[in-house]
Amino acid sequence: MAELVFFSGTMDCGKSTLALQMDHNHAARGRQGIILTRNDRAGKATISSRLGLRADAVEVADGFDFHAHVVQRLSAGGRVDYLICDEAQFFAAEQVDQLARVVDELDIDVYTFGITTDFRTRLFPGSQRLIELADRVEVLQVEALCWCGARATHNARTVGGVMVVEGAQVVIGDISVRDDEVGYEVLCRRHHRRRLTAATARASVLSPDVLPFEEQQPTP
Repeated sequence: MAELVFFSGTMDCGKSTLALQMDHNHAARGRQGIILTRNDRAGKATISSRLGLRADAVEVADGFDFHAHVVQRLSAGGRVDYLICDEAQFFAAEQVDQLARVVDELDIDVYTFGITTDFRTRLFPGSQRLIELADRVEVLQVEALCWCGARATHNARTVGGVMVVEGAQVVIGDISVRDDEVGYEVLCRRHHRRRLTAATARASVLSPDVLPFEEQQPTP
């Protein structure tokens, strides 16, 4: 039976790389699929990986209907065995419902890839609906690391290396940007709660993780 699968993780954990690899593996076995994405950092109608891989894709706009798009392909004589959906956190909840219909009514596998929570640690609407509906939710095993070396679990938005906690939920950026641009950094929960990025940690005279040391007087 066809499945709706959600592969999730933080930024920089290889989601787009896995999406492209999965498309390659299925195509190598003679299956035909459609790659879809929204708001990729490389521009519209593109899926790109930080490793340099990229492929053309269908851009998902606000009014895009996944179920109608697939039915149109099939009605025109095309073949669709699976969907690869990257940046799924940006999909609307009703679009995720459409993906579930593709699986249940058309018996087509749907593989989605996305970030679970935003820079405020709040669920994206698309990710929330995928968690509610998916047959399987897979946490990616390639662990992104915080600047301290611990496993990164949260996405932080930065401006000039300083973490910000207010603003629109969706602002497109990357992990490598100029100081005056909006960027993103992955952090462990401890440093996300303390708003301590790599830049602000370097600027700190004393790390908040280090306890103050008082010189002990010799005992007479």
